[in-house]
Amino acid sequence: MRLLVINPNSTASMTRKIGAAAGTAASPGTEIIAVNPAKSPVSIEGYYDEAMSVPGLLGLIQQDTEADAIIIACFDDTGLDAARCLTDRPVIGIGEAAYHFASMLANKFSVVTTLARSVPALEHNLHRYGLATRCVRVRSSEVAVLELEMEGSDACNRISDEIGRAVSEDRAEAIVLGCAGMADLAGMLQARHGLPVLDGVSCAVRLAEAMVGLGLRTSRKGGYAPPPRPKLLAAG
Repeated sequence: MRLLVINPNSTASMTRKIGAAAGTAASPGTEIIAVNPAKSPVSIEGYYDEAMSVPGLLGLIQQDTEADAIIIACFDDTGLDAARCLTDRPVIGIGEAAYHFASMLANKFSVVTTLARSVPALEHNLHRYGLATRCVRVRSSEVAVLELEMEGSDACNRISDEIGRAVSEDRAEAIVLGCAGMADLAGMLQARHGLPVLDGVSCAVRLAEAMVGLGLRTSRKGGYAPPPRPKLLAAG
């Protein structure tokens, strides 16, 4: 099985981190191909960055013909609906995957993300997915995405402190990490806080493997019907 994991931003070090996390979660025999657009924002923190990253993301999907499923490794689930229009292969957003996993592990969960400007987009997605009532709160740690790539940064401790507040103030029973750049922190934070801490990259890999194994494909009816070919050519 081959999974194409797309980091929609252009920071290659984050793509490598995401690829490593995906490889750790993958089953034997699953090949992980982690890529990012050459021209895209260096980080995605809010609506504007998200919009600017969609063309590069869709271009990578159009170019790939070999992957069995596609994972969008941005917690905002950047371009997810548009991506599903481009292919009948399963397309998994790491945010949606993590929310669903958390909802099956706990009665209620909190999300700990990066900056405050990212919070509204995540709240909007929770409503779209029908899971807003299961999420107590989306919290910002005020850790910029690129701080997660800086050697010597105290980002992990600040994220951990926010998890502590989510447990004490929200009475959260599980935590979802709201950034793909946090993928390597989940195991350590889970051990530190003694409750499920979910990384969306790992959740998406396992969900993609299950969908491919079951022979499931994205519907070509209704909203995910493919766009007319002239529009595809214009986009490519």
